[in-house]
Amino acid sequence: MQLTSTSIQDGAPIDAAFAFGRPDPETHIGLSDNRSPHLAWTGAPADTKSFAVLCVDPDAPTAGDDVNQEGRHVSAQLPRTDFVHWVMVDVPAACAELGAGSCGEGVVARGKQQPPGPSGARQGVNDYTGWFAGDADMAGAYRGYDGPCPPWNDELVHRYTFTVYALGCERLAVEGDFTAADAAAAMAGHVLASASITGTYTNNQALR
Repeated sequence: MQLTSTSIQDGAPIDAAFAFGRPDPETHIGLSDNRSPHLAWTGAPADTKSFAVLCVDPDAPTAGDDVNQEGRHVSAQLPRTDFVHWVMVDVPAACAELGAGSCGEGVVARGKQQPPGPSGARQGVNDYTGWFAGDADMAGAYRGYDGPCPPWNDELVHRYTFTVYALGCERLAVEGDFTAADAAAAMAGHVLASASITGTYTNNQALR
């Protein structure tokens, strides 16, 4: 399989239009357009019955003490972990392209309740659900795509890997507000092929 995008160039910075947050000279971070990117794939196996789409940032800080704090920095040496930005399953086998903005646009406080996408596809919750859990104004189930918003004081430029999986099943065995971990477990034994592209993003003005 091969995955391409008119929105994201592999190995290059992601445009702020596809991010949740963008640098702001006064507040450090402001809300951005948060558009889902264009993705197109070719070369899926003939017996593909559905696709799944994930976007994961492997560079999220494992400790939040210094995150977005004035006069402090998130060290590039800090251990990192995954932060999931998107999980979508049951994309029909006939679908081979997602238009920019077709699976989400704009920041919705408390999360999008019914994010758009291909007919029949289901979108799980991303990790903004946990990130905003203690925020009275933003807490909720964040479904579908919500793009990059790394800490403005992070010394590390984050990577964002978009992966499309060709699956040998029409419907993945996940229900309700499923997570990327749920989807990964359900995909075990069903993945026929996959393809990825990785873009980068930072809100740290010194690294842009």
